[in-house]
Amino acid sequence: MNNSWDERYRSEDYVYGTAPNDFLLEHAADLLAPLEEAHILCVADGEGRNSVYLAELGANVCAMDISSVGLAKANKLAEQRGVSIQTEVVDLTQAELPPSHYDGIVAIFCHLPGQGRAHLYEQIAASLKPGGFILLEGYTVDQLGRGTGGPDNADLMVSKAELERIFKGFDLQISQELERDIHEGDRHNGRGAVCQFIARKPQQRQQSYQFSANRDKASHRMRYVEGSAATDGECTLCKGPLTSDD
Repeated sequence: MNNSWDERYRSEDYVYGTAPNDFLLEHAADLLAPLEEAHILCVADGEGRNSVYLAELGANVCAMDISSVGLAKANKLAEQRGVSIQTEVVDLTQAELPPSHYDGIVAIFCHLPGQGRAHLYEQIAASLKPGGFILLEGYTVDQLGRGTGGPDNADLMVSKAELERIFKGFDLQISQELERDIHEGDRHNGRGAVCQFIARKPQQRQQSYQFSANRDKASHRMRYVEGSAATDGECTLCKGPLTSDD
């Protein structure tokens, strides 16, 4: 898959560095501590700095990104660090994730268009096991014009309100918008306006149904909305269905 992210990652240097994101570094060990065989998904992990760090903590990690070039560098970094990760080239705006499968999902500076972002968030919510966590950090609209990192399109930014709406019913541990100093590679460098979010899926799985009626034909149908349909492809680490940024 050839795209602008492939071109960005084609440099020998690691564009966003090889150290994990600061917010992830602060909380990952505590989130993983209760888990014996943690299966973690890192979305939009680019060159792998976050997925490799989680593997170093003992997690089984699947890193997804739209760039095959970035993920090749992620595997190279993992080899250098003496760990292994699974990588999958995926368009996250269309991804179908296996239901109730992951112990945790990490999204660091994953900036997608609004419609695609909503789709991914819904997939994340369905793909977490009961008790599983989402950890996310991304730029907010207050970052626009700063020149210290992130996209220049408001539609690509994340917000506390959107996350709390989509993950309603989750146990919120952190949900905040703030400014902080960011020094994560050349492209994330300086004071940044970010949203930080950690939440856990309820232990008791809440099944949700949508009911719709066609009044003209007097017919009714009910659709289960938590799960996701099986599709082509498979993640060899997680043995779940998949389709075919930092």
